[in-house]
Amino acid sequence: MMLSRHRAARLTVAALIGAIVMVGANQPGMSVPTAAPTPPQGQPLRDPPQYVSQDGVLRVRILVERRQVELAGHRLWALTYNGLYMPPTLRFRPGDRLDLTMVNRVRPYTNLHIHGLHVSPAGNSDNVFIHIHPGETYHYVYQFPRTLTPGTYWYHSHGHPHAASQVAGGMSGIIIVDGLQRYLPPDLRHITEHVVALKDFQVQGDAIRTEDLHIGAATNRTVNGQRNPTIQIRPGETQLWRLANISANIYYRLRLPGQRFHVITQDASPVTRVWSADTLVIPAGARYDVLVQGGPAGPTALETLAYNTGPAGNSFPRQALATVVSSGPAMRPAVLPTTFDPRPRTDLGRAPIAARHTIVFSENSAGTQFYINGRTFDENRVDIRSRLDTVEEWTVRNESDEQHSFHVHTNRFQVMSIDGVPHHALSLQDTVNLPARGEAVVRIHFTDFTGKTVLHCHILNHEDMGMMAVLQIVR
Repeated sequence: MMLSRHRAARLTVAALIGAIVMVGANQPGMSVPTAAPTPPQGQPLRDPPQYVSQDGVLRVRILVERRQVELAGHRLWALTYNGLYMPPTLRFRPGDRLDLTMVNRVRPYTNLHIHGLHVSPAGNSDNVFIHIHPGETYHYVYQFPRTLTPGTYWYHSHGHPHAASQVAGGMSGIIIVDGLQRYLPPDLRHITEHVVALKDFQVQGDAIRTEDLHIGAATNRTVNGQRNPTIQIRPGETQLWRLANISANIYYRLRLPGQRFHVITQDASPVTRVWSADTLVIPAGARYDVLVQGGPAGPTALETLAYNTGPAGNSFPRQALATVVSSGPAMRPAVLPTTFDPRPRTDLGRAPIAARHTIVFSENSAGTQFYINGRTFDENRVDIRSRLDTVEEWTVRNESDEQHSFHVHTNRFQVMSIDGVPHHALSLQDTVNLPARGEAVVRIHFTDFTGKTVLHCHILNHEDMGMMAVLQIVR
């Protein structure tokens, strides 16, 4: 059984990894570290290899297997896609087709979810109810609409109740839908871009830990599978960074001291107005595409700050993730855009509401069972039935003492308020962080696709222990 919290036990981690982050320490009598040692500065950041569509089609074969990989200078057994802990990025355009053949060699079974993408949840498309057993091959076909929004998505296992163990073991990668550049000013359409994929791994002996996962245990945070890589930028240069939390369970609160993140998409939904922040909280499953400008010459730590998810949750410590090195001839900083997506977007705040639902997240006191509306997940039970081409309003209430990362498949939503405070959304989202003992009100427009799908907490330990419900979209 996978345990949600650090209360159950501390994990003894192999000394071979060194400079390991101690994540979470709410246990009585245990000191809470405010910062972990900075890992040694690593190699230049490596963007993942890419599979890119040609003539409107991307054909990919993914082999799922347990094998040894090189991580932090050591050989560890991991769960891999095509032999890699940081697998290839899938890259295509709106309107393309993805033909993906998955060959499975891991137990007990697996499947594939393409997170955040507006695509059919039925048949051999984004169907998370499929089980691909060891030795089996399954052929997925995804036909994406031309209206698919550009930005950063990701793919990962959704084989309930083994999603947390498989994603923690390494089974997650990036998806890029091209097209963001056309929204940028002409002088920013050919800037350097980087994937900044945030993954973490725990260690057990000579392997990445996949069972008895404790969210608050010691973990190794990586960027693109690297420990503290260096990111090169010139003073004043503008780059596009694709920030994605593709870990199983943990939160990030990113900061690049002296610089701001200029957000152009949230959850791969282009914003109507560019907004900036010196810190970004990225709950499990969430993504931001941001513009970053190089600071004065010298190194700066891209770091995650200390973050606490509540009395029943976890305390994540401050930790350096990468070293941004500003060097070379200075550039005149570009004038950054203030608006981004010129296409009209329907404001769901003005839409007629076809139905309203209250969705309650809760858990037992031991942190071993997690519920939606008082029930654990049952794939044979439909919990919410929604009609195509209508807008619904959902009040998502958190009755627990820790935050949860609320996620819906197939269609994005517009956040209307958080804890009763109106939220002026600049984009749609597929993930929103629920405050402890708080609530979010969202509106969701069901378009294009019918079928059975799910909504859940994207802290995958919580999902696997019951915090998921079935949504059926009907005509």
